Amino acid sequence: MADTEQHLPPQEKIWQVHLRLKEVFGELSGHARFSPMHELISTMLSHRTNRANEVKAYEQMVATFPTWEEVMAAPVEVLADLLAPAEFPGAKAVNIQKALRLIQAEHPDFNLDFLRDLDVPQAMEWLMRLPGVGLKTATLLLLFNFQKPVFPVDTHVHRISQRVGLIGAKVTHDKAHQILLDLLPKDALILYNLHRHLLKHGQQVCTWRAPKCEVCVLQSLCNYFHDVRLKGLG
Repeated sequence: MADTEQHLPPQEKIWQVHLRLKEVFGELSGHARFSPMHELISTMLSHRTNRANEVKAYEQMVATFPTWEEVMAAPVEVLADLLAPAEFPGAKAVNIQKALRLIQAEHPDFNLDFLRDLDVPQAMEWLMRLPGVGLKTATLLLLFNFQKPVFPVDTHVHRISQRVGLIGAKVTHDKAHQILLDLLPKDALILYNLHRHLLKHGQQVCTWRAPKCEVCVLQSLCNYFHDVRLKGLG
């Protein structure tokens, strides 16, 4: 049976991943964590940065510059110092200020709620015009804050998807967004739950180093477990 599960078609396999992880972590409501601007800037800070340092960098920034106008007008060297807990603080400071200027030019109140009324291609195009905003940042914002049917791929989602066998070993993060989305129902709550559950699973079980395959609920589905662990190669 386990071998049969490993060779399920990708669409069936990803649905089993969703069901098993939901059983472990419980169903999430899909309520936004932050305001859209907070989510946007925090996600920009999160690139190659762990959650604790992302939060610290954001909190240091807003403690010194409480409004977006103040962040935008701050000396870039001062802003970079505040963002130092995040990786590449200088580049992120520059990108954040450039992005804020572009947002202010069209929406002086820094209100991004207009994105709710755009279709996905339009919203993605608008967001990805902002410096420092790529597919991951744009899809996270659209899914978390506006319940758009997109599927963000971070490092944990990408790693687990490759190990389980949902995407090929050479598939990039950017290409994985569409490949995985095409396998899933266009239901924002399902997409949100699967993204968040894969993130938790990647942090707690399917870690980059020494994945805990012996306790993994995806074990019977997983190519890595069958082809590497069971054969004593990993």
